[in-house]
Amino acid sequence: MTLPRNNSDFRWRKHDFSYYQGSEGLRYYDSEMKDGEIGSRQNITTVDVLCEGEIAGFPSAIDAGHTLGTDDYHRTALKDVFLNNVQVLKESASNTAPDDTDFNFGTNDTRPAFIPKVGTSDQTNIRGIAETERDRTVGVTVTTSQAQVITITDTNTEGIRVTIGFPRLQKIESDGNISGTTVNYNIKLTNQSGTLVREIIHDVSVQTDSTIQHLGATITGKSTSPYFKDHIIIFPLNADGSPSVTSSDFPLTVTVSRITEDSSDNLLQNAFEFTSITEMVFERPTYANTAVAAIRFDAEIFRSVPRRMYRIRGRLVKIPHNATVRSDGSLSFTGSFNGTLKTAKEWCNDPAWVLYDIITESIAGFGDFVSEDQVDKYAFYSASEYNSTLIDNGQGGTSPRFSCNIVIQSTHQAYTLLNKIASTMRASLFIEDGKITLSQDRPTTSSYFFSYANVTEDGFVYTGASQATKDTVINVKYFQNETRSYEYETVEDTTANQSKYGVVVKNIEAIGCSDQAQARRMGLWHLYTQNNETETVAFTTTADAGSLVRPGDVITIQDPVRSGIRRSGRISAATTTEITVDNTKDLPTTAATGDQLSVILTDGTLETKTISTISGSVITVSSAYTSAPQVNGVWLLVRATTETEDFKVISVKEDNNLFTIAAMFHNSAKYAFVEDGATITIPVIKNLIELKDAPSNIAGDERIIVLGDRAVSKLIISWQPVAGATQYSVKHKFNNGSFQTTIVQSPIFEIFDTELGTYEFEVYSYNALFEPSVLPTTLSFDAVGKTAVPADVTGLLVEPVSDQLLRLRFNQSTDVDVLHGGNVVVRHSNLTDGTGTFTNSVDIIPRLPGSVSETLVPAIDGEYILKFRDDGGRLSSGEASVVVTNPDPQPKLLTFTDREDTDSPPFGGTKVDCFFSNDVNGLVLGSLETLDTVTDFDSIADFDFLGAVDITGGTYDFANILDLGSVHPLRLTRHFVTQGFYPNDLIDKRSANIDTWTDFDAATAFDVNAKLLVATTTAAPSNGSSYQDSDFSGKTFNTFANGTHIGRGFKFRCEMDSDDPAQSIEIDQLGYTAELDRRTEQKSNISSGTSSSGLAVTFDHVFFTGASGTAVTAGSQLPSIGITANDLGGTDRFEITNISGSGFTIKFLNAGNAVQNKTFSYTAVGFGRGS
Repeated sequence: MTLPRNNSDFRWRKHDFSYYQGSEGLRYYDSEMKDGEIGSRQNITTVDVLCEGEIAGFPSAIDAGHTLGTDDYHRTALKDVFLNNVQVLKESASNTAPDDTDFNFGTNDTRPAFIPKVGTSDQTNIRGIAETERDRTVGVTVTTSQAQVITITDTNTEGIRVTIGFPRLQKIESDGNISGTTVNYNIKLTNQSGTLVREIIHDVSVQTDSTIQHLGATITGKSTSPYFKDHIIIFPLNADGSPSVTSSDFPLTVTVSRITEDSSDNLLQNAFEFTSITEMVFERPTYANTAVAAIRFDAEIFRSVPRRMYRIRGRLVKIPHNATVRSDGSLSFTGSFNGTLKTAKEWCNDPAWVLYDIITESIAGFGDFVSEDQVDKYAFYSASEYNSTLIDNGQGGTSPRFSCNIVIQSTHQAYTLLNKIASTMRASLFIEDGKITLSQDRPTTSSYFFSYANVTEDGFVYTGASQATKDTVINVKYFQNETRSYEYETVEDTTANQSKYGVVVKNIEAIGCSDQAQARRMGLWHLYTQNNETETVAFTTTADAGSLVRPGDVITIQDPVRSGIRRSGRISAATTTEITVDNTKDLPTTAATGDQLSVILTDGTLETKTISTISGSVITVSSAYTSAPQVNGVWLLVRATTETEDFKVISVKEDNNLFTIAAMFHNSAKYAFVEDGATITIPVIKNLIELKDAPSNIAGDERIIVLGDRAVSKLIISWQPVAGATQYSVKHKFNNGSFQTTIVQSPIFEIFDTELGTYEFEVYSYNALFEPSVLPTTLSFDAVGKTAVPADVTGLLVEPVSDQLLRLRFNQSTDVDVLHGGNVVVRHSNLTDGTGTFTNSVDIIPRLPGSVSETLVPAIDGEYILKFRDDGGRLSSGEASVVVTNPDPQPKLLTFTDREDTDSPPFGGTKVDCFFSNDVNGLVLGSLETLDTVTDFDSIADFDFLGAVDITGGTYDFANILDLGSVHPLRLTRHFVTQGFYPNDLIDKRSANIDTWTDFDAATAFDVNAKLLVATTTAAPSNGSSYQDSDFSGKTFNTFANGTHIGRGFKFRCEMDSDDPAQSIEIDQLGYTAELDRRTEQKSNISSGTSSSGLAVTFDHVFFTGASGTAVTAGSQLPSIGITANDLGGTDRFEITNISGSGFTIKFLNAGNAVQNKTFSYTAVGFGRGS
C-alpha cells in the first residue's frame, strides 16, 4: 500500500479499503421492512490512512480551539468528515454541544463515532478495533425476575461485545394494526470483587475518551422478524494510558437485566434474549508517523461501505525562521532570511516548502538520499516570497499567488514527482554547484546580454513553433472545496483569435490547486505563452559568458541581423564613468534622453547606467559603475529605437570550453496580463441534493492514436462540466444498436476502435445522492473510423550505392496507422518513359514496415513507385515515383536476353491457372468458373473471363531453360511490365450509353501482384544434352529482381496473384537479361619447364567461352592472355596454344627453336567464374 501525504487545509481524501466489525458482519434480516419497522443493527469500522508523516489535523476542530484527543475535538472534526459526499456534522452545528438534528446520519445512539490520529511518532493505538475475537453463544431469555450472567476469565480480553436479540418486537392494536413498542434494559460489567467497571443504562448515551463505542440500552420500534443489537464495551484506561482492568480483576462478570415489565399479553411481543458475547483483543499497531482516521457507523445507514472524504490540514513541514503561517496556509515574512529553518514543523501550503519537505524528509520523501545541505534554501526562499504574495483574486479579496494542496497516493518517478510539484509555482529544478536549486518564472531583470561581440561566428539561430492551430478555450481542472469535487474554470481567448483559429478546446489540470483564481491564472498563462512566447533562440558563447548563465535567467540579445543596426561590442578602455568602445559604426554621435549603457562588471554582474554624453568612441555615464568594467568586456547601448529582445534561458551545455545556450522568448508583460484581477464569476453552490442541469457544449473529436504499439481510432466526447456534479452517465449506441451505459467522473468519454457510421450519445449529470439530471444532453456523431486512406509518399529521392543497389529515401509517413502496423509498398516497372504506375508495376522488394524512411532496392532501369499502406490494407490515393537509368560501370558479357511476350506465339511456356488473353494482349489469371458450369452461353460477354478471378493465383514457366554449359555466377535482371484491371469492366463489355461513363480507364486495381522467380542447378542435364523439367524437381524457386545466382541450368517462373476475385493482373512484358561479370585471373613465378609440348596452364576458375542456346556461340568468347617473362633474351620468344575456358599451353623458344625454361607470370581476362 502506498501511503499518501497531504499538505492542504481544505483538501479531500477518498478511501476504498475498510475493516469490517460485527459478530456476523453486515446483516440485513428483512429487505422488505414496512414503515416504522427496525432492522438488526450491526456496526462497520473503517481505518483510513490520511497521510504518511505528521499532519496538523482537522481544521474545524483546530479553528474551534479544541485539543487533540478530547471529545470536543473528535466531535467537531466530524464537520470535516464526509460519507458519500455528505457532511457528518453540519457546518452550522455548535462546536461544543451540537443538537441531534445537526447530524446528517443516525440517531442519538447510532450516529458515527470518530477517532483520528495525526501521525506522531509516539501515538497510541486505536482501541476498539479487534485483532482477535472469541464468540460465545448464550441464547437465554432475560426477564425482569431473572437477569442473565456470564463470566469472563481470559485476562487478555480488552473489550466485549454483547448482542441482544428480539424474536419479534411488535404490538397488535385493537383495530388489528401492528405498531412498535419500547424495551429498556441494563448491561453491567463488574470485576471479581463486585466493583463496577462499566454500566450501560437505558437512559444515557455516552462516548468516552479514547474509545469507539455506542451506549444506550433502549430499543424502540417494530420488527416482525428477528432483530439484533450489539453493545460494545471498551475496558477503560487510567490517566497515564495504562489499562484500569488488570489480571487481578478477573474473572469479570457481565450481567444483562430487563427493566421493562415482561409481557403476558399475546398482542404485545417484546421478549428478548442475551444472544451472545464476544471477547475482544485489540489491534496493537499505533501506525507511528502515519496519520489515520477510524470511524464507526451503523451498518443500517448504508447498504454498502460509503465513500469517505476527509478535510484536513496536512503534513507538517519546515518553514523559514522568519515566517509566520497565515490562516490560508500562505506565509508572511519579517526581516531578512539567514538561511535557517524553524526546528518545529508547521503546516503550510506554500509550494516551495512542500517541495523542500519531499526532497529532504526521510518519511515518504528523499531524505535518505538528499541532505538539507544539498538544497539551495535561498532559492526556495525567494520562490516562497513570490508564492505567498497576496494578489487580487477577482472575488473582492486577495489570495496567495500559488498554493499547493496536493494529495500524492500513487508511485512516481522521483524526477517526475518533484517537477510536478515544482510546476505548481511555475518552477523547475536543476543542480548547480552540487546543490538542488530551482528556477521560477517570475518577474526579473536581465542578468546578461549577448550580441555578435560575445557569440561565435554562427550567430543566433531562431526557431518558431507552428501557428497553424491554437487553443482558444482553456478548461482548467481544479478542486472545488465547497462541492468537494473537481470543477473547471473556463478561460477564453480573444474574439479575433477565435474567429481566426476557431473554437479549439484544451483541457488542462492545475496540479494541487483548490483556488478558482489560481486556476484562472493558469489558463491565462497558457493562452499568453502560446500566443506570445513560441520562439526559441540558440547560440554558442565562450566560457567567460556561458559559465555565468543559468537556466531560468533572463538575458538580452542585440542581434544586428534582426535589428539592422549594431549597438554592441567590446570595451577598449574603461573607468567607472567613461567607457571607450571598440567600434563607432552605428554609434550615435550624441546622447539622447533615456539612452543607457549596459556593461558586464568583473564579477560577472550586469549593470546599466544613463548616458550623459557620447564623444567619438567614448561614452560617459551620469553616475559611476560599482567598479570599472574589464577591458575587452562587452558593452550594449540601449535606446528606445534599438531593437533588443529578452529571452529566458532553457538550457546551458558545455563542450570543449564553449557553451551552447538555448532560450525561449520572454515578454515581461505576461505577468500583468495573467494577474489582471478581472472579476471572476463564482460558481453558485447549490444544495448538493438538488438535481443538476444536463451538461452543455457537448462535442466530439475523432482521431487515430497509438495504443500498445497498435494504431486505433478513438472518438472523444467532451462537454462543459456541471458545477457540483459528482459523476456523469454516458449512454451511447452505434447505428441502430442498443444503448450502453458508462459512468465517468470527468467531462470526457472515449470510445476506441470506432467504425464508419453514426454514434448517438446521451449524457446525464448526477448530484451528491447520485440522482441523474431530468434530461440528458444529446449528440449525434458521424464517425469515420479507420476508413480514410493514408497520405501520399513525399520527398522521394534516389542515390546509387553500388552497380547492383540503389537507396530510396522518402519522408516518413505522418499517419499513425501506417507507422504502427502499416507498410511502405515499393513497386517497379521496366518502363523508362515515366508512364509507370502502381497498377502496371509489381513489388520489387517485400513490403516494408510503415515507420521506415529509406530502403535499398535492386538497381534496375525503369520506374520505382511507392505508396503507403495502412494497417487496414488501404493504400494512399496518389503515388510517388522516380525513373532510373543505371550506368554500366563494368563491362559485362551479355549471355542471354529472353522476352516471353515477343515470342511467336507469345507466352509459349507452361501455364497453370492463367492464360494469354487476346482482349488485353497479355498473360492474365484464370477464372474460377469453367465452361462445364455455364448454363446460358448467350449471356456470356467474353469467354476469356467467365467469372470471378482465381485468387489462389497462377504460374507461368518460361518456354526455355537456360544452360551455360558449366557452372558460373550469373547476373540476372528481370524485365516486368504489368497492370491490374477489372476483367468485367473492359470497354467492350460496357452496355451503357458512353455519355454516362464517369471513367474510361475503369476502376484502379491495386490488390494484384506478380513476381519473377528462378531455380538453379549445378548438375549437367540428366539426358546428357538438354535440360528437362525433371532436372529441377525438388529445386527451390527464389524471387529475384536483379542479383547474382550460381548454377549451370536456370529455370524461370512467373507467379501471379490477386487478393480480390474481381481484380486480375495483366503481364504485358516479361523476361530477363543474363550477364556474366568480367574477371581477371593472375599468377606469378611459374616455371615453364623444357617439355617439347610446352606447359599446360590450368585456370583456378573456368572462364565462360560460349554455349549453344545462349547469345554467345560456343568457343567464341575466349579469355585474353597476357604473359610477363623473366630474363627473356633478345631472340627468345614464347608461343601460346590451346586457349580455352579452362587454361592454355605455353612454351618458350630461343632463336634456334629450342625449348627454354623460363619463369613467367600471366594475366587472363575473360567473363564468368566457373567451377
